[in-house]
Amino acid sequence: MNDLISPAAEAFAAAYTTPFQGSLAAASDWTRANTSWPGMMAGVPEARLLEALIVVSGARSVLELGTFTGVGALAMAAALPAGGRVVTLERDPDNAAIARRHFAASPVGERIELIEGDASKLLAGLPGPFDVVWIDALKAEYPRYLDLVVPRLAPRGIIVADNLFRDGATLPPAEDDEGTRGMIEFARRVQADDRLHSVLLTVGDGVLLAWPVPR
Repeated sequence: MNDLISPAAEAFAAAYTTPFQGSLAAASDWTRANTSWPGMMAGVPEARLLEALIVVSGARSVLELGTFTGVGALAMAAALPAGGRVVTLERDPDNAAIARRHFAASPVGERIELIEGDASKLLAGLPGPFDVVWIDALKAEYPRYLDLVVPRLAPRGIIVADNLFRDGATLPPAEDDEGTRGMIEFARRVQADDRLHSVLLTVGDGVLLAWPVPR
């Protein structure tokens, strides 16, 4: 839950958002029951927002930075048309193993390619272009991810970045830790980049959308 939004508003929004079902619900339930930080996975609002962006844009190529247990990747894979692909990057081998189990149990798991390693290093070897890029990995590395992702974004692609509020830590007076500084710098760079337009939504823990300026 986002403590910056009233519980009543959160509950009302949840009541009118399509819940997880099937293998996606199973992966989400497992994550809540078996991990120390279940909030690291894509929640229902974020996942359904990603689904909407994929569906309305006709996206076929998706990149995810930060797989965790695979919930976000599964949600996006289910929204893709036939032949669509999700490439997801995860640096933690234990998380990667869990995600692979969830992918194997899903009818859309074959649409997902999981690559283990540091996203900031792996990105250099991914040519793209990507129609949707979902960033939910190391917060201190967000500025570096932006530098690497923008050249790999499709002309009508979109970047979706999670945790811009960082549970309120980025709001003035901002906390002074590496992750918070990274998030603030990321937001500043997006705002200053004349190649991009953006909007920061009060969804979940703050979701920022950025896309190429229409030419």
